[in-house]
Amino acid sequence: MRAAPTALSLALSLILLSTGFARAQSTDGGPVTLERVRVDSTRLRGVSDFDTPASVDAIRLDDAHGNRAGTVASEPLAGVPGLLARDRQNHAQDTQLSIRGFGARSTFGVRGVRLFADGIPASMPDGQGQLSHFSLVGGDRIEIMRGPFSALYGNSSGGVVQIWSADGAPGDDWRFKASHGRDDTTGLSAQLRGGSEAVGYNLALSRFDTDGWRDHSAARRDSANAKLRFDLGDRRRLDLVANHVDIDAQDPLGLTAAQMRENSRQVASVARDYDTRKTVRQTQAGAVYEHGLGDAQTVRAMAYGGERAVVQFLPIPPGAQANPLNSGGVIDLDNRYGGLDLRWSWQGQLAGRTLEFTVGANADRQRQHRTGFENFVGDALGVRGRLRRDERNTVENVDQFAQAYWSFAPRWSLLAGVRHSEVEFTSRDAYITATNPDDSGRVAFRQTSPVVGLTFAPGDDLRVYLSAGRGFETPTFNEISYRADGGAGLALDLAPAISDNLELGTKWRARSGATLNAALFRADTDDELAVARNVGGRSSFQNVGRARRQGAELSVRQPLGDAFDLSVAATWLDATFRDDYRVCSGAGCTVPSTPVAAGARIPGVPMKQLFARLDWTGGPWSAAIEGVGVGDVVVDDRATGRAAGYALVHLEGARRWRFDAGELRTFLRVDNVLDQAYIGSVIVNEGNGRFFEPGPGRGVMVGAQWTWDR
Repeated sequence: MRAAPTALSLALSLILLSTGFARAQSTDGGPVTLERVRVDSTRLRGVSDFDTPASVDAIRLDDAHGNRAGTVASEPLAGVPGLLARDRQNHAQDTQLSIRGFGARSTFGVRGVRLFADGIPASMPDGQGQLSHFSLVGGDRIEIMRGPFSALYGNSSGGVVQIWSADGAPGDDWRFKASHGRDDTTGLSAQLRGGSEAVGYNLALSRFDTDGWRDHSAARRDSANAKLRFDLGDRRRLDLVANHVDIDAQDPLGLTAAQMRENSRQVASVARDYDTRKTVRQTQAGAVYEHGLGDAQTVRAMAYGGERAVVQFLPIPPGAQANPLNSGGVIDLDNRYGGLDLRWSWQGQLAGRTLEFTVGANADRQRQHRTGFENFVGDALGVRGRLRRDERNTVENVDQFAQAYWSFAPRWSLLAGVRHSEVEFTSRDAYITATNPDDSGRVAFRQTSPVVGLTFAPGDDLRVYLSAGRGFETPTFNEISYRADGGAGLALDLAPAISDNLELGTKWRARSGATLNAALFRADTDDELAVARNVGGRSSFQNVGRARRQGAELSVRQPLGDAFDLSVAATWLDATFRDDYRVCSGAGCTVPSTPVAAGARIPGVPMKQLFARLDWTGGPWSAAIEGVGVGDVVVDDRATGRAAGYALVHLEGARRWRFDAGELRTFLRVDNVLDQAYIGSVIVNEGNGRFFEPGPGRGVMVGAQWTWDR
């Protein structure tokens, strides 16, 4: 906590510095005309992200990972301040994603951060989401919003991540890409894009196949993504989107500190004994229709639906399953989900100044059939055995939201909004025995989240803003599934975590392409959700009181002449619990008794992050050097261990070749050039002490992309 004044002074100095620098840069050339960039994550139709009081980044996917395989979502997200995307080298557990410390404790999937793909939710109503069906091959850009205005998207406090597929247009290229790298990792992808003025198409297919960096970590992922655009004239447009993903992956689990020191590529013996693994099959489709009403009004309607089936084999020993309340070592989930979103927008004037207003509502529903089985039959391990759990769960939300942007004075603008959310969980238990009672239950949460932001424009090239808001996170269905006291039924006593967010920032743009963004932020949370106990392969959760996440972010882009371009992103983040609380630390514990003192660090959150990339382009040749630094993290609430920080260097090179029929681009990337040994991610509060997921050593990847001229 003593570092906060230093961070505040630093951030304010950066804001003042950028103000002075911007004035110095623009005095000799007259007014600066900035390119208007529409970023959909702000939900503003006539206002660029530069004029909004929020931290927003848009990553162009064709540039962000042109020299990479383009198969892992963490690749293009590396240079976003405040965001940590870790490739766990475990494709059974997906990318580990957190924003400003929210979501860092998730052991699988993404929580605390709202996910969307082409405007369709990739997060369920309870806040649990997946990145696995994000199609980088067909994608045009990824947008990231951090800070208070994330609350306008519902059940999340950390931020919003959206991927948008490219629109097909006449003359668009068809592309085929192939790459091969270490551990017999192969990536194949194809993008077919084009159309006419009235109809556009974008079809993307990909296959990812690897033997894995560690033993028992082989994986295969097939995905397909399709987008059809229909321009119906008179400001009417219809987008149809469909995607499918099919994953088969071994799960190498984590390692203890001793195992890491012995051999970081090994797996715990239980991973082999139980053949820990996961399969995922997901198919979904959606439609987005926009209809202009006159010159000022727009109506937008969205509908979607899908199915997701997950089967996972866990290393829970038969002894733990002797407890009649244990739900077994095989999880089988069949999910059906869908939703609707309807909104109306108006653009006009109030008191002679620009005004934009949006009001809408959405409803989402997830129906889940959850079954659990023993992971043994007799002496045979890692096979599906007797039924131990059978329940049908439903989680649904109904939300209403409104936001307004008003440029109320020549250099001032205001953005304000509010969202009311109702989230309801229902569980109907069909596995009832003499020793396992009826676990059915229901719980509902309601929350109203207001946000407001003020922007000041000292000049055409500079913005300074202040924003504040309140967000919330309900427990996910996985978090309410097990009671901390070991009893039967759902943990219906859990409450949502409520966060008050504050952000002060500045944005600067120059005609040369140089940019500078700086922000100081704080999020104070009440009823923070954390692990109460982790026993027998099951985590139970509790509300532990107050927590605080505060820090500073900086991102800079600076062209250096005609050939070089420098990008830097830095984050300082102090994430701590502010109240004392207790956790379980023994195998038979049902009443948390081990104290955690106020001021303890939130596990999984590094205090420092640094990213730097220097690009060079010379005719058909291009190259880049990239550096990544991440600070140390504690691995559990009691800080019984920590993963050391690390610094990595990566290199890229590419060459383009022109032919009559198209263009060939060959590329090479060397990751971890210095072959540093490091811990890439941690499994927070892992009950067996297997916290650590090692990162890979030096690796070379080569590839080629052919683009047809049509």
